[in-house]
Amino acid sequence: MILVIGGAGYIGSHMVKYLLQRGESVVVLDNFSTGHRAAVRDATVVEGDLRDMETLQRVFTQYPIECVMHFAAFIFAGESMRHPAKYYDNNVLGCLRLLEAMRISGVSQIIFSSTAAVYGEPQQIPIPETHPLQPTNAYGETKRVMEGMLHWYGQAYGIRSIALRYFNAAGADPEGELGEDHRPEEHLIPLVLFAGMGKRPNVSVFGTDYDTPDGTCIRDYIHVWDLCEAHYLALQRLRSGAPSTVYNLGNGQGYSVLEVIRTAEQVIGKPIPVVYAERRAGDPVRLVASAEKAQRELGWKPQYPDLATMIEHAYRWFLKHPEGYDS
Repeated sequence: MILVIGGAGYIGSHMVKYLLQRGESVVVLDNFSTGHRAAVRDATVVEGDLRDMETLQRVFTQYPIECVMHFAAFIFAGESMRHPAKYYDNNVLGCLRLLEAMRISGVSQIIFSSTAAVYGEPQQIPIPETHPLQPTNAYGETKRVMEGMLHWYGQAYGIRSIALRYFNAAGADPEGELGEDHRPEEHLIPLVLFAGMGKRPNVSVFGTDYDTPDGTCIRDYIHVWDLCEAHYLALQRLRSGAPSTVYNLGNGQGYSVLEVIRTAEQVIGKPIPVVYAERRAGDPVRLVASAEKAQRELGWKPQYPDLATMIEHAYRWFLKHPEGYDS
């Protein structure tokens, strides 16, 4: 049985669906602070907080957990700069409690949602897994600390881990059942689409003087369903007895903020109102992955690498769910 922590959230809910489609048994642990009950279908759900050892020990005692997938971190870089304490409390303390519960219960496999934010300002593009870890925001720093915890718990207690360093998750369930519903929303593609749909007056572009072709930040986007496939391949690798490691997950090409907006305009067929603002603290200029290691060792190849497809899948879900999961 797979324990999916944060399984009611954006990526976690897609992962639950992916696992169930492949015949896996799944139990979800979520405190529903940001996740949605309507996003979890056909899986056992335990409501509880990752930082509560009593809840964790009850889950590990009650269910035959083989592997943990951890999606329960707070994820917004900008918010982390305003409220770092919130991020250390949930992300770092939550990971420590989880690893302790795994150690006590004898569960020795975990797949961890990490982030490209651990790299900070890149010294080379595309970024390999061997790149120095020098986060420029508190969110990335908490993920760096969590990766370190995985390493040392592996050394001391034999817990094998695969950390997957995502670049920018995007899109929605290709079948249209699940989508992205953060409250408040801080991810670019939903904000761009909301502006195009009239749900907000405009979308803000933070900084136009970066050292890029159009002056706006460049990011590598990866479809959420492709992320799920990578997690499933990582699960098979742990099951085969492979040692702990890390993998980047991205498409290997970047799109600027303005390119995302132009692509969204093509998808929805109308102009999107934009306002220009100052740079945000902690935003690296360019983040583009080298996912060659994941392709070589996991056999992973994105099915939906095209930015327009990611935006189209997200747009389709938003049209069907104009108020998110409350629709």
